[in-house]
Amino acid sequence: MWVMCVICGIDEAGRGPLAGPVCAAAVVLPLDFPRGLLADSKKLKSKEREEARLAIIDGALAWGVAWATHTEIDEINILRASLLAMRRAFDCLLADTGKGLWPEGLETETPFGKPFAHAIGLKAIVDGTHIPDLPIPCEALVKADSKVPEVMAASILAKTARDQLMEHYGRLYPQYGYERHKGYPTVGHRQLVLKHGPSPIQRKSFRTGN
Repeated sequence: MWVMCVICGIDEAGRGPLAGPVCAAAVVLPLDFPRGLLADSKKLKSKEREEARLAIIDGALAWGVAWATHTEIDEINILRASLLAMRRAFDCLLADTGKGLWPEGLETETPFGKPFAHAIGLKAIVDGTHIPDLPIPCEALVKADSKVPEVMAASILAKTARDQLMEHYGRLYPQYGYERHKGYPTVGHRQLVLKHGPSPIQRKSFRTGN
């Protein structure tokens, strides 16, 4: 039985894109995890993120990845959708969501993760200024993804999961180039939307034009 506070780091990826879901992850690390592999996911090279992802899914005590769809983003706004994805990611820690298996060829927005067997004493730290509705104490911390190892780990899982899914959408809708820009509002992405019209995963509440 846990008698000390155990940190659950939570972060999201994909608030800014014009298309696709927002992804969130929750991670609980053991004391002996190799924290030197971790950093804010945006500051890591792709190869470094992948190395860290493999270490996290293998060595974390628990982790979860979940989503809020582009439709949910349009319906409730991106902030609420991000918090919803965070709650779903946390729920993965308490449910049977795949026993730590990362889906091969990530192609759906189905939550997955490794459940935590000892949930007593958990406290969540969330990157940013808002917190999701969780059944445990929760603290919002600005720049937590560069300060707290568990949040760094969550940012890495969320970023790599979303990138993999957007690469799938790039194959599914090749005219939009999602494998390159991952849905972010680049000039090239905006031009493709203006040329072909909204894609099936377009966030219609986001402004596409310049």
